[in-house]
Amino acid sequence: MIGFFKKNKEKHEIRKDQGASADRGILVFEHTSDVIQAENALKKSGWSVRVMGPPPEIRTGCDLVIEFPLIEELNIRRELKQVRIEPLSVVPVTAPLLEPVDLFHSKDFGDFLMVRAANMKITVAKEDLTIVNISGGGCPDVPYLAQEMVGKTLADAPRPRDLGHTLCGYALELACEELRRKC
Repeated sequence: MIGFFKKNKEKHEIRKDQGASADRGILVFEHTSDVIQAENALKKSGWSVRVMGPPPEIRTGCDLVIEFPLIEELNIRRELKQVRIEPLSVVPVTAPLLEPVDLFHSKDFGDFLMVRAANMKITVAKEDLTIVNISGGGCPDVPYLAQEMVGKTLADAPRPRDLGHTLCGYALELACEELRRKC
């Protein structure tokens, strides 16, 4: 009985059987910085959330949304309120047209693997995971990110989110994480 009252971090995880669209919602924000802060706060508290591209029907100023288990909407809103982040809206994923868009696209070039996240691309040599190219985006920190990362292995390169603070830096961070999962 005591276990019933204990806070269990596992309750925050999206179960595999919660994949049906009626079980998911998306948090829509005005600015990319709000998405990044919300993702950090929710993950720090143990929530299993996923940053995605917004469906065209609800696209606003920001090109990112957070997907979450809809049944936890009230708890997630409370969590965000504690860190003073308010989503513009919460949209239940109830139709195929409201499905969030996967941010990742991969392309295998034989000896090289490229992952694109949103508008940023990173390419590594598959042999040793050395970063050979970073491209895309229009943010002013992209050349700096490329300068600091190209020529280093994926494991040795600095994290883009530690170097840049724009949508491009964030998207490059996501691409790096996806590459690490794939490799």
